[in-house]
Amino acid sequence: MLVQKYRDMLSGKSVIRQLAEFASARGQEIGYENVFDYSLGNPSVPVPQEFTDKMIEMLSTRESSELHGYSPNLGITSVREAVAASLEKRFGLPYRKEHIFMASGAAGALAHAFRLVTEPGDEILTFAPFFPEYHPYVDLTGAVLKVVPPDTDSFQINFEKFEEMLTDKVMAILINTPNNPSGVVYSGATLKKLAELLTKKSEEYGHEIYLISDEPYREIVFDGVEAPCVSAFYDNTIMCYSFSKSLSLPGERIGYVAVNPRCKHAEEMIYMCVQISRGIGHNCPPSIIQLAVSEVLDKTSDLSVYERNMNLLYNELVALGFTCVKPGGTFYIFPKALEEDAKVFCQKALKYDLVLVPGDTFGAPGYFRMAYCIDTEKVERSLAALRKFVKEEYGRG
Repeated sequence: MLVQKYRDMLSGKSVIRQLAEFASARGQEIGYENVFDYSLGNPSVPVPQEFTDKMIEMLSTRESSELHGYSPNLGITSVREAVAASLEKRFGLPYRKEHIFMASGAAGALAHAFRLVTEPGDEILTFAPFFPEYHPYVDLTGAVLKVVPPDTDSFQINFEKFEEMLTDKVMAILINTPNNPSGVVYSGATLKKLAELLTKKSEEYGHEIYLISDEPYREIVFDGVEAPCVSAFYDNTIMCYSFSKSLSLPGERIGYVAVNPRCKHAEEMIYMCVQISRGIGHNCPPSIIQLAVSEVLDKTSDLSVYERNMNLLYNELVALGFTCVKPGGTFYIFPKALEEDAKVFCQKALKYDLVLVPGDTFGAPGYFRMAYCIDTEKVERSLAALRKFVKEEYGRG
């Protein structure tokens, strides 16, 4: 007999993926260059040339078994050492290889982090707006994800609602900064207040409350915006990182778990990740990709295109009368729709070949997401379609 819970999930297909499929089909009809597809967060800039050069060099000079054989369960030792050294240099925390576990992207890192600190029935809190895949990521472990309503004025943390929901059943808090979908970066003041509250409640409840920090957009921060190191604020932090966005490598599935060196049982937690891998079939990411990224830890793709695209869209949206918190990073913007039902709003936009994602799936009804990781030229051409949509459907502009 097939497992019913996974059968039930067939009817709950990702809205983002559905819209991406629509955009692809529409592109076959009219040419994809004429579809203004803001659905999927797939990096649009090339990998750094240094990464490509390193791959070519390794393939030309190193033994096949080194590049394509199994890596150790924790990840390649030299790679873990390089990651730890990079983190220590950047953030001033005493990371060592014993605090690093190589994983298949941030999703793989999160899969381990959740299982490290929760038992079935425990609760994890996250903050809207949030990445919708967090629900299956958490709920299928047996833990329960609960979502704190958003502070729509700033998309920082709604502390009033958070404190109401922070009970002794909560074992972990899941944050994502810079944030998908809002593009907002949590401020130092926000992180300080969060850390103080978690410290207080951990003492009150008699157990650690862990902070799981999902950081795939850590390097995409715009001019004038500070992105504080989350782990610097709270000892019991588990960082989940991916190179997918910083190096434009989403298909290579490479990232890591980094447990704060000041976290109680930090080194034991990393070795526990190996045992978790045995249960979920994760094993290790490809050896050649681990080795290649370790050589370019101080590099990124040319991420400046995302800030250019953000400014183009933000300025146009504001000029057309949208309410919108200006992103501080990522390649997403999250305006308020021009009518109460964002799903209806986004459906109307399709008539103008504008593919937008309603905010309901992110825990923020009435808003919509635009993933502007597309060519700037296409963003510029989309503005005319956006003006036409707003004028004809809502009489603005």
